[in-house]
Amino acid sequence: MTTSTLTPQRRALLSRRSLWLAYATAGYNLLEGLVAIAAGAAASSTALIGFGLDSFVEVSSAAVVIWQFRSRVPEERERLALRLIGVSFFALAAWITVDAGRALLSDGDASPSPVGIGLAVASLIVMPLLVRAKRRTGRELGSATVMADSTQTALCTYLSAVLLVGLLLNAGLGWSWADPIAALVIAAVAVREGIAAWRGDQCDDCAPPTRATADPAPTCTDGCQSDAATPQS
Repeated sequence: MTTSTLTPQRRALLSRRSLWLAYATAGYNLLEGLVAIAAGAAASSTALIGFGLDSFVEVSSAAVVIWQFRSRVPEERERLALRLIGVSFFALAAWITVDAGRALLSDGDASPSPVGIGLAVASLIVMPLLVRAKRRTGRELGSATVMADSTQTALCTYLSAVLLVGLLLNAGLGWSWADPIAALVIAAVAVREGIAAWRGDQCDDCAPPTRATADPAPTCTDGCQSDAATPQS
């Protein structure tokens, strides 16, 4: 089903689903971010703190979706929504790069973080479920914003895997440098996705939304003619 064949009822249902997915994402990521930053501060882990900040960026991305789909005409806010998501990516990448560089140049080492490891595993379970639901909804609705938000959530999934590897290497082998390196990988991916969101390249495989048009004028069938064209006797 493409956007050109969506009934008003189906479009309204998909818009509501987009809202609820955004609410669910914001709630989970708010909790995830608080736990990650607290665990990162306790372990002096740049990667964990960066992951926590990414969670707050994900909250802001979900907030943009909520802002857009609470409008009576969500399509009118789509371009600005994509730009706002792009800016959030760039801000995240800048902070992580500076902090990871500082960690690499300093003598401080990150401590093992069992809480961080458990959090990364939990996110690897939850995030893919949200990504799948958002992409299905975004494609059917033809919404580049929902697709960009799904990419933001997918990024959180990738970052969970990168974070988990870095934390395990630090905990198992004592490779403390793996922590800021993992953070720099997070920053690089954030820049790439920020550029894509800014350009609006998030929905290549979904149909463009169609504007509602007025009902077409009735056509004359069965050989009838309009009054203006009827010959006078």
